Amino acid sequence: MLKSCLFSILMLVSSVSFAQTIGANWKKLKASNDAVPRHENSLVECDGKFYALGGRGTRPIEVYDPETNTWTVLADSPMEFHHFQAISYNHEIYVIGAFTGPYPHETPIPEFLIFNPADNTWRKGPEIPENRRRGSAGVFTRGDKIYMVCGIVDGHWNGFVPWFDEFDPKTGEWKILPDAPRPRDHFSASMVGDRAYVAGGRTSHAEIGKVLELTISEVDYFDFNNYTWSTVKTGLPTPRGGTSSIGKDPYLLVINGESATQVPSHSEVEVLDIRDETWSRLPDLNQGRHGTGVIYWKGKIYVAAGSANRGGGPELNDMECIEWK
Repeated sequence: MLKSCLFSILMLVSSVSFAQTIGANWKKLKASNDAVPRHENSLVECDGKFYALGGRGTRPIEVYDPETNTWTVLADSPMEFHHFQAISYNHEIYVIGAFTGPYPHETPIPEFLIFNPADNTWRKGPEIPENRRRGSAGVFTRGDKIYMVCGIVDGHWNGFVPWFDEFDPKTGEWKILPDAPRPRDHFSASMVGDRAYVAGGRTSHAEIGKVLELTISEVDYFDFNNYTWSTVKTGLPTPRGGTSSIGKDPYLLVINGESATQVPSHSEVEVLDIRDETWSRLPDLNQGRHGTGVIYWKGKIYVAAGSANRGGGPELNDMECIEWK
């Protein structure tokens, strides 16, 4: 009990100190028009505009222009895709490690899906090796290469994996890298400096009736300087799946999520200082959510869409932001 109280006091102190450097709360943004509600989607910045794509059902891709505060509906999706972390690469948007189909046996999509904003078209990209296909994985870029880590093979049923892969779009080479310290799904991966961090998530196991319960508190990172995995000394303060994360050296931000501990989606925003591996808190979101993405753009963090409660709804179409300089 004493340890718990001391930890709570330390978290409060560090939260206040860190929040003072932010100097703001989350601000609800009222766009000039409404976006499409969606969850288990992604949100990604590409060339100064924000793209909302995917989600349960077949949803069109939309673009938000922060200069005009306007959403625009673009091309229809080529198929249903959900549970993925979109990336921006070479002025296009890549969907890798996504699922299609219904709960609980969602199917990994076997190839990349690539959206070209310049001509508003989708195309199929390279195939993922059959023995490395999964969904709900973390995806990120480093230099000219694309990386995919962890995920789950059989929807929400079973088959969570610690796999780590590298893809070189220039050569088409797919390389298997060292496994992460533990499997996880329903999370996102982020670069901070020269390290790739995986935080939040769970091992979804509907086969034994535990879809939300098996959350993961440990935070792991891969150091590209020595090509080894390590684990942060102190775990995520609020373990939860369905999280989004983003890096801003020397910080890793972990936001939103869902868990078995509460019906409403999580609104916590927790920040890891990778220099001393301590945690701080930003102000909570105005609206808890899970199953979406987060963007850092011109000194602000943006989050939009997602599900307001654990599970599948209600779906959201709002956006909020906070200054983080």
